[in-house]
Amino acid sequence: TRTVVDGDGTPVKPFPAWLGELGHRAVADTLGPDAVPDAPYDIALINFYDGDARMGMHRDSDEKSDAPVVSLSLGDSCVFRFGNTRTRAKPYTDVDLRSGDLFVFGGPSRLAYHGVPRVQPGTAPQGLGLTGRLNVTLRVSGL
Repeated sequence: TRTVVDGDGTPVKPFPAWLGELGHRAVADTLGPDAVPDAPYDIALINFYDGDARMGMHRDSDEKSDAPVVSLSLGDSCVFRFGNTRTRAKPYTDVDLRSGDLFVFGGPSRLAYHGVPRVQPGTAPQGLGLTGRLNVTLRVSGL
């Protein structure tokens, strides 16, 4: 959308070029240069999780692009549940994500179900000045 849907309804701010470059570098470093999308990253979803927050199993499937998803974690650590492409149920793998971790998924795993069953309160680096967890998910819209 062109406005902040679950916020104050103001126009969405321009996408920062440095954030798109971070997405391209993350894909190149994890999946190789051939996996870097030709199109720029142009969506950044930002979710805040307090100590009790959860995110159910879901897929990032609203885009018209199959470019890899890049997820950046800041603040408290969490358990990130990475599943399969068929169902929200098992099999899945739980991964501990700490502040500064990037998680990249593309190719056959691009539409894998994933979620956050647990945040680990009080684990953010002290110098960050953040209580809770911020997740920045980068995607290519394909629009």
